[in-house]
Amino acid sequence: MLIQLSIRNIILIESCDIALKSGLCVLSGETGAGKSILLDSLGLVLGARADSSLIRGGEAQGAVSAEFDITRNIAAKNILAELDLEPADTLIIRRSLTSDGKTRALINDQSVTASALKRIGETLVELHGQHDQKTLQDAVLHRAMLTDYAKLTDAQKTVAEHYHKWNESKNAIAELLKEVELATREQEYLRHMRGELKVLNPQFGEEDTLTTARAGMMQSEKMFEVLNEAIGELNSGKGVLSALRNSQRTLTRSALTATAEVFAPIIEGLEKASIEAEEALYALEKIGQEAQFDPRKLEEMEERLFALKAAGRKYNLPVDELAVLRDEVDEKLAIIDSQEHKLKAMKMAESEAKSEFLNHAKKLSEQRRKAAIKLESAIEKELTPLKMEGTRFRVRIDNLEETNWGAHGIDYVQFECATNVSKGAKDITYSSLGKIASGGELSRFMLAMKVALSSVGSVSTIIFDEIDTGTGGAVADAIGKRLAELGKNSQVLVVTHLPQVAARGSQHLLIQKQQKNKKIVTNVTELSGEERQEELARMLAGETITTEARKAAQKLLEQAA
Repeated sequence: MLIQLSIRNIILIESCDIALKSGLCVLSGETGAGKSILLDSLGLVLGARADSSLIRGGEAQGAVSAEFDITRNIAAKNILAELDLEPADTLIIRRSLTSDGKTRALINDQSVTASALKRIGETLVELHGQHDQKTLQDAVLHRAMLTDYAKLTDAQKTVAEHYHKWNESKNAIAELLKEVELATREQEYLRHMRGELKVLNPQFGEEDTLTTARAGMMQSEKMFEVLNEAIGELNSGKGVLSALRNSQRTLTRSALTATAEVFAPIIEGLEKASIEAEEALYALEKIGQEAQFDPRKLEEMEERLFALKAAGRKYNLPVDELAVLRDEVDEKLAIIDSQEHKLKAMKMAESEAKSEFLNHAKKLSEQRRKAAIKLESAIEKELTPLKMEGTRFRVRIDNLEETNWGAHGIDYVQFECATNVSKGAKDITYSSLGKIASGGELSRFMLAMKVALSSVGSVSTIIFDEIDTGTGGAVADAIGKRLAELGKNSQVLVVTHLPQVAARGSQHLLIQKQQKNKKIVTNVTELSGEERQEELARMLAGETITTEARKAAQKLLEQAA
C-alpha cells in the first residue's frame, strides 16, 4: 500500500507531504483545486511519461517520492529480483525532472530506467477513471481476470508449458521440411559432390602433413644427389679402394720393398687408408640406402596436394574444410534419404504434444466455466446495492479456432451485460461491457467488478478518479458503501465530489488552492472532526454552508460510522 507521497514543485504544488492510511481514503475539493495534480504526481513515480511542463513555474526542477509497503506484494518483489535490486518490504521511489527535460528515477536509492519504473508501478497501483474502459473492453484482460478469480494461475502455467512444447514440435517440423525442400532441389548436385569427395576422402590437417613431408622429401633428394656424386668419385676408374689395395699388394710382394724398413710405414699407411676408404664408402652407401627420398612417393604426394587444392578452389573452401564439407553433404543427403522416417517420428511427437496440451487446456476450460458461474453471481450481487437491479452480467466463453490457441488455452472469454432487464425475463440480449450507454453505469459496473475480484487482486492500492460522476442520492450512498467494503481488502483512494462517498472514508484529504507570495498554490490537508463535517457540508450545500447542510453532514458521518 501507499504510505507516503511527497511532492516538490509540481504544477501548483510547491511542497506537499501526505501520509496515507489503509482502508478508504477520500480526496475532495472544489473543481480545479488540484486533485488531478496529485494523480499526475503519483503517475510520475509509477513510470508515466515525464514532461517538463509539470514543473512549477519559475522552478528549475520538480520531484516526487512515494513510499510503499510491499510486505505481501509478491509481484513487486519478483520484479525487484528481476531488476537485480536489493529485496525489501518497503519501496521508496523517487523521480525528479528538470526544465531541460532530463529525468532521474531511483528505487531504494538505486538508479532505474523509466521502463523498469513502469513495470514495478503496475504491481503497486491500479487507477480507474470515469472514462477508463480499457479493462471493460479488452477480452484478453477478461480471460486473465477470470483465471485469477478462479485461482487457476498454476493450471494456466501448465497449459502454457505444454503449448510451448507443442509449438516447438511444430516449428521443428517446419524447419525440417524447409531443409528437406532445399536439399531435394540440390540433390543431384549433392550426390555428385559426395562422389567426388568420397573418392578424394580429404582429412583434416592433411594439407599441412603432405606439405611438410614433401619438403622433407625434396631435401632428401638434394642430399641423395650429393651422396651419389661422392660415391661416384670414390668409385671412378678402378676406384680409390681398389687402387690403395693394389698399391699395398705390389709393395708387399716385392722382396726389395717388403723387407726394406723405409717402405714399412708406407705399406702400413696404405693399409690404414684402404680401411678408412672402405669405411667411408660403406657409410656413404648406408646413408644413401636409409635416405627417405623416393621419386615415386614424391610424385604421389605432389599429385595428392594438387588434387586437394583443386577441390578447395572448386568449392571455394580452404583444403582443411573439405572434410567438413563432405560430412555436411553426407548429412544433407541423409536428411533426404531418411526424411520419411524422421518426419513420421516428429509428427508423432507433435501429435502427442498437441494431445497433452489439449488435455490440460480442456481441464482449464472446464474450471473456467465453473468459476464463470460463481463470478456472474458475485458481480450481480454487487450490482444490486449499486442500484443496478435491472442489469444482468454474463461471462461468455467460446472455443477458439485452432489457429488462435495459445499459452492461454483454447478459450475466448468476454464479459457481457444486459441493462434494464425486467424481473423474470427470459430472452435477454447481452452486449459487451463497453457498449453500456450510461457513464455512471459503466463506473458502477467497474466498482462491482473490483469488489467481486478484490479477494484475488495483486495490486494493494486502487485509485478511483471521480467514477461516481453522474450519480447521486441513493446511488451515491451505495457507491460509498461498496468503496468502503473494497477498502477492507485493499487501500482505496477515491477522488469524489459526493458527500455520501466522502463520509465513508477512513481518511479524508482536502485539496484546495491558496494564495502565497502572490502565487496560487495547492495544499493538501487531512481533515477530522469539525473540519471534516464542514467540508461535507460544503459538498452538500455549495458555496454558502447552511445549518441544515451541517446537520446533514453530521448525519452522513453517523450513518457511515
